[in-house]
Amino acid sequence: MSRSIKLKKELGLIDIFCIASGAMISSGLFILPGLAFAKAGPAVIISYILAGILVIPAVLSKAELSTAMPKAGGDYFFIDRSFGPGLGTMGGISAWFSLAFKSAFALLGIGVFIELINPTITYPQIKLISAGLCLFFVVLNLTGVKKAGKTQVFLVLVLIGLLIFYVFRSLPYIQVQRYTPFIPFGMKPVLATAGFVFVSYGGLTKISSVAEEIKNPGRNIPLGMILSLVIISLIYVLVIFVTTGILDPLQLQKSHIPISIGAGVSMGKFGLIAMAMAALLAFISTANAGIMAASRTPMAMSKDNLLPTFFGKISPKFGTPHHSILFTGGFMMCVILFLDLEGLVKTASSLKLLLFMFSNLAVISMRESKIRNYQPKFRSPLYPWIQILGILGCGILLFQMGITALVTTLLLIVCGLAWYLLYSRPKVSRESALVYIINRITSKDLTRGLLGNELREILRERDEVVEDRFDHLIRECEILDLKESSSLEEFLKTTSRSLAKRLGIEENLLFNQLLEREKESSTIISPRIAIPHITIDGENKFEILLVRCKKGIVFSPSLPSIHTIFVLIGSRDERNFHLRALGAIAQIVREANFDKDWLSAQTPEELRDIILLGERKRHTA
Repeated sequence: MSRSIKLKKELGLIDIFCIASGAMISSGLFILPGLAFAKAGPAVIISYILAGILVIPAVLSKAELSTAMPKAGGDYFFIDRSFGPGLGTMGGISAWFSLAFKSAFALLGIGVFIELINPTITYPQIKLISAGLCLFFVVLNLTGVKKAGKTQVFLVLVLIGLLIFYVFRSLPYIQVQRYTPFIPFGMKPVLATAGFVFVSYGGLTKISSVAEEIKNPGRNIPLGMILSLVIISLIYVLVIFVTTGILDPLQLQKSHIPISIGAGVSMGKFGLIAMAMAALLAFISTANAGIMAASRTPMAMSKDNLLPTFFGKISPKFGTPHHSILFTGGFMMCVILFLDLEGLVKTASSLKLLLFMFSNLAVISMRESKIRNYQPKFRSPLYPWIQILGILGCGILLFQMGITALVTTLLLIVCGLAWYLLYSRPKVSRESALVYIINRITSKDLTRGLLGNELREILRERDEVVEDRFDHLIRECEILDLKESSSLEEFLKTTSRSLAKRLGIEENLLFNQLLEREKESSTIISPRIAIPHITIDGENKFEILLVRCKKGIVFSPSLPSIHTIFVLIGSRDERNFHLRALGAIAQIVREANFDKDWLSAQTPEELRDIILLGERKRHTA
């Protein structure tokens, strides 16, 4: 598999908002309210609010994880890097099944509303129409995420406009007595109904699956997800509030198309048809977003050798994972044509709850690992309490889903772990954040720095860093992590011994020049930092040495000991680059947490990463 072909970054803030919103507004709003009302009465409004509150921890956690690791695969990638490839395989398969089933259900749900327009249509014809729409969105996604994203923007903006129109047009028809008694069956059914309608919010975090294709992910991912949650939650509550207030309770609890019937009450036949069209747009947008997001999971797993390389191939022409899209679309069409989806949708909801729990756990794992290169642009507030609340809330709702959904979910988990043991395990050698946590607790050297290195490259890709000569020198330079304090002369002897061979110069000559330079003028630039630098004879010679000494080097008896030292040595023809290197170092050490990070780094490679990932202006010419 060629790794030179990458996914294109073509999605902006409006695309993110519309993908997340479009993935939410479907059966959860146009079909479930009637069924939910039958369980909770008018308090179904509270159930929707509660479900929206319980999804907040997952949104915050996924926003953090996505800005730290904006890679295709979303849930799979986070779980794999947090807990290892075994649970990663389980999470990836669960995420893919959940998205594929939910999207297939959305397409099949179109049939309920097509019957309003054409009552003579048959169920087999509905299935064929749904399969045809699935094929259309597969082709759309194959030709590029930008086209699929633009289609999503149009669908969602029209849909939101229709729903807002319905709310304001229906307000005068509300009858207050329909809200009493507000909680007729007690609070327990209200809580159970929150789990039932939780699927309404399940699509919100789909955006993390396409994070690799998002422009400026550090800003756009959290902003897009939070905007979507706030706006769509408000629309949910308003639409359910209005529908409950204008429909007779018996009529509402027996209806599979409550919003359309409500629009018929307030706007007549025009309203009925308008909301039927809105429902069609909702189901179509959910299916489009679902194919877009679901297809990225097998692609990401393939790149990590957890699935055959077939799934990871990217189209050279369109920059899309064409094999993964075709496989996902083909599976969805089989589900639409041959399976009964009602039980499978419950399983999809159970898997989504499980994945939300793992996302919250992943944030805790990544933070507590203290991996230096875990640097999210957005950090979840109220850590770790918001994550703990999310885990407990999702756990409670998970056990409300029923024994069938739980057993089916467990079987899928077992299948995922079996696949890992039989196929993936011999092919994978990868670290997780969990290993770093164990390493910290046991004080044993169990890590090889693989995850830290991977996160470093992800950060450079996220921030679109183009490496310059200074970066290349830092990658190759020697690093000294000195354990004991020493005098200036002892330190310069150690430095000369390290650099003499690399520069092709005599050790004593190098020592004398460094010592003479320090006597002429001190190279200390702050109470903790020094940059000894000299010019030597020769051509095309330049070396950097990074040094840390926690106990300090005594440059002068009258000054504090120095903990951070950059030694720069170059020939005269490298004078311009010498100045650039000094400028780069000056920019990096000005960062607010530089001293703290430098002294707390665990390994020489972490010291190297602090310099490589430091914010500075790069000279790529």
